[in-house]
Amino acid sequence: MTPADGLAVRGQRLALQALLAAPRPLRRAIAGRPLRLDGDALEVENQVLLRLTRSAAAPRLGPADIPRLRDDLRRGMRVAGGTWPIGRVEDLDVAGVPVRRYSPTRPDPAAAGAVVVFLHGGGFIAGDIATYDPVCRFLAERSGVELLSAEYRLAPEHPFPAAYDDCVAVFEWVHAHAAELGVDPHRIAVAGDSAGGNLAAGVALAAGERCAFQLLMYPGTTAEDSFPSRELFGTGFLLTNDFIDLAVRSYAGGLSGDALTDPAAAPLHATVPRSVAPAHVVTAAFDPLRDEGEAYAAKLREAGVEVHLERTSGQLHGYIGLLGVSRSARRATEHLADVLRTWVRG
Repeated sequence: MTPADGLAVRGQRLALQALLAAPRPLRRAIAGRPLRLDGDALEVENQVLLRLTRSAAAPRLGPADIPRLRDDLRRGMRVAGGTWPIGRVEDLDVAGVPVRRYSPTRPDPAAAGAVVVFLHGGGFIAGDIATYDPVCRFLAERSGVELLSAEYRLAPEHPFPAAYDDCVAVFEWVHAHAAELGVDPHRIAVAGDSAGGNLAAGVALAAGERCAFQLLMYPGTTAEDSFPSRELFGTGFLLTNDFIDLAVRSYAGGLSGDALTDPAAAPLHATVPRSVAPAHVVTAAFDPLRDEGEAYAAKLREAGVEVHLERTSGQLHGYIGLLGVSRSARRATEHLADVLRTWVRG
């Protein structure tokens, strides 16, 4: 990013911060009437954001749109993700996968030897280490726990199971090289949001008892579109059914429908052993993926896995990417970091 680009991003961030922190009557005037749906009220900040991003109906998304979608996510996270301090950042090559290690300034004393393998979102078609750098800095610094952010291969250039294979390989490498990394092999967790939550769930299933904990943030867990939240929130709430369909088609890569129910691609269809790591599953109230994330939490619980499920009130899909401009998103992301701190403190 050039200095000019950096100034533009900072200017856009400051303008958005000022708008979302304006007196509530002004924000309400911009947002319109309060929006209540399915028993929850959308945060006024999010209503303002939806007003700002509302556009005329666009043609159905296709593969040609993916480069633009990647750029949009990258720039959006630069603007809305914020700038956060971190003790130390180190880029590594782990099993052929680029990985960035985040070490907090003041590690939690209880976090000695603990590490979280973090898997970014983006619908399997977008996102990378740089895009999610603000989120990972914030989570590591706030929690006091080290993070390893993995840059898995993206579809459609690399369809299923490329991303899954990369993420499993990273976890396996970290476990096998724990001593080299200064990590306790019994304290390796996995976390991810959206598509990354899908991959984190898949890694936890593959790793079994070797995974100590899993934090799944509004995860996609199936290609099925029959859940009520897909109909309620699939249009007009940032993440759209159109984008989800493009992500599924791209990740499947032309494979048969059976590939979409492969447990490695769709954890909701997995047979879950009781040995799977304890899970903390977080969904967003205004998210088309809400119900499938909660269905997966129920599936884990039915299998005898220790599960804590919570629905984040008033929030949209992807809210951790808004932590630099939205006070409610920052509070919700602080809570996620606190979940990691609670895990290491046992």
